[in-house]
Amino acid sequence: MPREFRHRRRVQFYETDLAGIVHFSWYFRYMEEAEHALWRASGLSIADPASPVGFPRVAATCDYQAPLRFEDEVEIVVRIESINKRSIKYGCTIVRGEMTVATGTLTAACIDKTSASPFTAVAIPEDIVRKLTT
Repeated sequence: MPREFRHRRRVQFYETDLAGIVHFSWYFRYMEEAEHALWRASGLSIADPASPVGFPRVAATCDYQAPLRFEDEVEIVVRIESINKRSIKYGCTIVRGEMTVATGTLTAACIDKTSASPFTAVAIPEDIVRKLTT
């Protein structure tokens, strides 16, 4: 089932630190940006205000192999590694040219936004699963 999506972007100056390299926290933003682009390409929105469900993060990892700098062009490859009843796990690879600069994972749980008890995990709607996996 692994579905893969590629998202291209350029490193912005404000994403760098005083040493001129991308601050570590931006790698998580890049992965999330690619995830959202995957959802849009699938005809979905991860934050649809009309939807009764939401997808907060429950886990995130990143392993850094090389630095990024201002104006580097990067490609973020996001793969759906697994979808179970109540969560989605993504694998991400950030590349510059032929070089892998970071790998990571994001896991999001499906929650009921309308529940009186916040963050109640619920089954991912079938239409979302279908659109993300076809």
